[in-house]
Order: sequence, then C-alpha cells, then structure tokens
Amino acid sequence: MIRLLALLGVLSISFSAIFVRLASVSPVTATFYRAAYAVPVLAAAWAIRRAHDKRRPAERWLAVASGVILAVDLDLWHESIALIGAGLGTVIANVQVVFVALAGWIFFGERPAARTVAIVASVLAGVALTSGLAREDAYGSSPAAGVAVGLLAGLFYAAFLLVFRAANRSLAPTSGPLLDSTIGTLAGALLSVPFDPRFAIVPAWPAHLWLVLLALASQVVGWLLIATALPRLPAVETSIILLIQPVFAVLWGRLVFAEHLSVLQWMGSALVLGGVATLSAGGALTTKR
Repeated sequence: MIRLLALLGVLSISFSAIFVRLASVSPVTATFYRAAYAVPVLAAAWAIRRAHDKRRPAERWLAVASGVILAVDLDLWHESIALIGAGLGTVIANVQVVFVALAGWIFFGERPAARTVAIVASVLAGVALTSGLAREDAYGSSPAAGVAVGLLAGLFYAAFLLVFRAANRSLAPTSGPLLDSTIGTLAGALLSVPFDPRFAIVPAWPAHLWLVLLALASQVVGWLLIATALPRLPAVETSIILLIQPVFAVLWGRLVFAEHLSVLQWMGSALVLGGVATLSAGGALTTKR
C-alpha cells in the first residue's frame, strides 16, 4: 500500500510541467496560482489534524521561509520550461540533489567519497549535453539559456529542501508544514511580481483550469502522498520510484507537445537521471515538484 501511495504521488507531480505549459501564463503567475488554489485545501486538511500539530512557532515560521525560497525556485523552473520544454525542464531541475550533496560538504563537513565526485562530474557532463551544445537539432527555443535557468532553479530547490527539513524536526502531520510552506510560496510569488512584467492576476480561461489542476494534483495530492509514503520505504527503492517523475515528464512532453529531443539531449538526460538516481540511493533523497 505504501508503495502504491508513493507511485501515485510521483505520477501526480510528473504532470506539473505539463500543466504549467498548458496554462501558458507567465512564470510568477503559475507560481502564484499553484499556491493560491492549494492553500484552502491544505488548510482544511490541516484543520482535521490540528490537535496533533505540536510544532513551535519558530518551526512554523521556518516552514514559511522555505516556501518563499520555493517561490523563487518555481519562478525559475517555469521559465526554464518555456525555454527547453516540460521534459528537459524537469530533468534539469532534478540536479538539486547535487547541490544538496555539495551543501553537506561545505556546511556540514560531509566530505564526499571519490565515487560521489565522479557521479557529480557525470551529472554535470549530462547537463552540458542537454543544452544541445549549440547544435541546430537541439530542442527548445533557447536550450543553453533554459539549462542555465534550470540549474539555478535546482540550486534554489536544494535550499528549499534544507530549510523545509529543518522545519520538520517535530514530525508534525504532513499537512501542517506543507500548509505553512505553501503560504510562504504565495507570499514569495507576490514579492516576485515586480520582476515579471507578464504577471496576470486574472488569466484567461482555460488557463485557470490547468492552474487548478497544477495546485491540486502537484501541490496538494502529490506532495501529501509522497511525504507520507517515502520515509517508510528503503533508500534504494525510493530513489527508483522518484526517478519515475522526470522520466514520465519527458514522456508527457513528447506525447502532449511533440518535444523531440536531439540525440545529445537524450544522452545528457540519461546521464543526469542515472547520476541523480545513484546519488539519491546514497542518501540524498529528494524529488522535483
């Protein structure tokens, strides 16, 4: 049952980039409505288990702060989707596991083994290949810029994960920290509005339909299922399950938008996903949106 919940959660978030691209709104608009539509649902879920939430105010504020960081990550990720497509945008964003490993080395003295360094190098080589190396057959309106923005999104997502984990040391009901973080994401989106000239407070229909699905399928259902199931599974099994998300995102991108990657981009994607899966199995377990 736990494995089924994890699979359903990962499958739910695999549609995130697809919903963003179908909505065809500006990056900050997508971030804003992803949070805005999710907050009332998460608040209702948290109200049911409110009595079990024993977190201190400091932990709750830390969760809100993590959401502000996540807003920046989502803004950048949505921009990368516009530049390199839903599939590649999701693959590149998963390099956050590399940044988490580097943060452990820099801030916590967790010196990486030679094997880890080699894996990180292969992931970075894969990232370079996903840019298409300026070849004409590379997919995307601006592949190199899209990969660069995607890497920056991965950096902010790594920061979000570290802060969000620190805010969950009391092991409160999943809906509590997720609600606080989503409120922070909403606030972060509002702070980002001046940097997005295309922000639209009232997107045209059917954009709202895709934004509602983004909020409910990814921010609510997907995250609640994943946060409930993954801590109860072995590390290696978890890394394999999480790998389903970017793989399916590439598949959906090809089926829905005819995103045909070049040979180099396919090779790069394989290197990135293989390296991320190996690093995740070693302990840096994370997923993308």
